[in-house]
Formats: sequence, structure tokens, C-alpha cells
Amino acid sequence: MLRLSTPAVFVALMLSFVLSSAPEAWAGPPTDQLRNGMERIFKILADPDLTGDEKASQRKSAVTRIAGEIFDFGEMSKRTLGRHWDPRTPAERRDFARLFTELIQRSYFSKVDEHGSEKTVFRSETMDGDRALVRTTLLLARGVQMPLDYSMLNASERWRVYDLSIDGISLVANYRTQFNRVIRNSSYADLVTRLKSHQAEFSAPSASPSERKSAP
Repeated sequence: MLRLSTPAVFVALMLSFVLSSAPEAWAGPPTDQLRNGMERIFKILADPDLTGDEKASQRKSAVTRIAGEIFDFGEMSKRTLGRHWDPRTPAERRDFARLFTELIQRSYFSKVDEHGSEKTVFRSETMDGDRALVRTTLLLARGVQMPLDYSMLNASERWRVYDLSIDGISLVANYRTQFNRVIRNSSYADLVTRLKSHQAEFSAPSASPSERKSAP
């Protein structure tokens, strides 16, 4: 049984949308905006002028900018901190959002060159007011399929991802459980200290994709 961590899956998603099979690509405003952003990232990673270690910083900066357009890291940060968000001052909220974004991005960029052959199939899109759920399946090697759902929020006609579920496991809920445990057993200040120290103790959820025949 193959096991992939959420950061690894997150990277694969960012690289795989341009490879989706056209007949199976679901159309709709949230999906279209998501796919467009992924394709822009793929073009940057495939740009021969941005390859090599000497271009790593420039490539990372360009990808980070687009990732910030696709993912609402501010909303993700708020939901991840949960009930501990409201007591925070505006300065504390900004600081936490920055630290959480860095946590996700460190996981992302540590694996950014390890993927690229995966393919995403868009399955469906469900909209409810300013919220949407885009269901996809990531096709991996040896016929392995992994269900991936994007929760998206619309603000000013722009759809952005605020949570990602891998085989039913929410990234936001997973981190919220870990952060709440630290705050409950110690303090919010201790959580911030750990995030600033870049400790690797905060793990993303893992999923066990089933090895079934992938869609043609």
C-alpha cells in the first residue's frame, strides 16, 4: 500500500493540472480558476530559463506568488487556529498567518522537484453561494488513485482554496488538532515559538490511496 504525505500530494497537485485529460476535465468558475493557476505554475517550473540551482530562488519566488493567488493562506490560518483565533490581536493574527504559510511552503518547496508525472482528473464541482467543492482524483503510478477535494471560497469573483482533503482527511483539521494540543498543554506563545524554530514536529496527514486501475 502506497502512503503519501500531504506536502508531497500538495506538490503533485501543483504540477499535474496541465496534464489532465481534456474529455475528463470538469468545467466551472471555481475549477477553471484553479486549473488556470496550476497551469501558470507548471509553465514556470518548465521554463528553461528558470532551471538549475542558480535559479532556485527566482523560481521559488514566482511559484510562491501564484500559489498565494490560488490558496487563501489567511483563511487557512484562521481555520487552523480555530477557537484560539478570536482572542488574538491583529498583530498576532498577522504573525501566525505568516508562520503557518511558511510551514506549508517549506513542505511544498522541499519536494517541488520530485513530482511532475502525476495527472489529475476533475470529477465534479459543487457550488453553494460563495463556497464550492471541487472533487478530483490524482492518478499516480501503478494504477494508484487518490481522491482529492478542494474547498474554495469566493471573494470579489475570485475563487481560492481554503482547505484540501486527501482521501477524506482535512489538512486544516489535522493541523488544528496539533496546534490545539500544544496550546492546551502549554500556551499559544509556545506554539509560536515552535513555529518560529521551524521544528518538523507538526506533521501533515497521510493518506493510503487504493491501488485500483486508473481511469483511461
